[in-house]
Amino acid sequence: MGAPVPAFSFLTTAYKTEDYLRDTIDSVVAQTIPDWELIVVDNGMSDEIADIVHGYAAEDERIRLVRQENKGYDGGVMAASAHSTGRYIVVLDSDDQVMPTFCEEIRRVFDADPGIDAVGCDAFRFDDSGADLPVGYYRSTNVKQRPNPAKRLTLTDLLSGLMPYYTAAVRREVWEAVGGYDRGGEELHESVAIWIRMVGSYDIRVLPQRLARFRLRSDSLTRDPAKVEAFMAELERSFAWAAPSDPEAKAALGHTLRTFRYWVALRRAQQALLAGDDPGARRAARDAWSQRRTARAAAVLAGVHTVPAALRRVHPLKQRVSERLAHAAGRVVTAVKR
Repeated sequence: MGAPVPAFSFLTTAYKTEDYLRDTIDSVVAQTIPDWELIVVDNGMSDEIADIVHGYAAEDERIRLVRQENKGYDGGVMAASAHSTGRYIVVLDSDDQVMPTFCEEIRRVFDADPGIDAVGCDAFRFDDSGADLPVGYYRSTNVKQRPNPAKRLTLTDLLSGLMPYYTAAVRREVWEAVGGYDRGGEELHESVAIWIRMVGSYDIRVLPQRLARFRLRSDSLTRDPAKVEAFMAELERSFAWAAPSDPEAKAALGHTLRTFRYWVALRRAQQALLAGDDPGARRAARDAWSQRRTARAAAVLAGVHTVPAALRRVHPLKQRVSERLAHAAGRVVTAVKR
């Protein structure tokens, strides 16, 4: 007689995350129900990652290691998927975490309605100090709509920005039916494409509770303007790939794509300004204004035309103050939560 099938299979691909992987594994081990397995893929043949996982696996047979040459993020996730056995698939990056009640809360939703195919949740955002930031995942994406678990997610919801946080639980048969994180050779964002493939045919619910933790690393792509632009372009391609025919969904997509372009243009304006390229800053500010006529865009447009030198002097001080306030607020939230 074989081992019982666990409810949840956590799929974790690890590459250059030796400093974070223990915290990720600890968060799974801390689950309030034991009905899970964790498949960690050493996606690059790191002896340190293998040693970390072997140390846990020696004490807990629910944790297993798969080793392979680096096959990219999606290749790592799909390798973990191939070795998993659980009824619900959960992708968990090797520098992020889940809250102790993640499995318990998610399983309660599935048990209450067998017709539900996938369940998502909100997430805390935290920095490398471990401090939770006051703004959670959904608020940070400027989503105005609060997740309502009583309501089935629609394509219009997705294209309006209510894209489920990537660490969600998907029924195995649904995960396999849509191909999981296999992008099929297309340059799409895996955790966006899978929801678009699922939403028309399957019942997806999103909980408002923060049941996961998303790490904002000091070495994240937000530090590299070129990587930010590449990431935003990938997001834009992925959303546009939905190609909706419904007028409401098309309008939602149009608004979201303009929002993406607005933020990219504002960032370009900032980078050009700080580099002393005033004409470039003015062009980017006009682009932002053309995408969304907001008060912020108007202020930036006016500033780069009239007082660019003053904006350059103010920016470093403003940035330092904002970072310090966010860090302090994050520590307060963490202290209260604990």
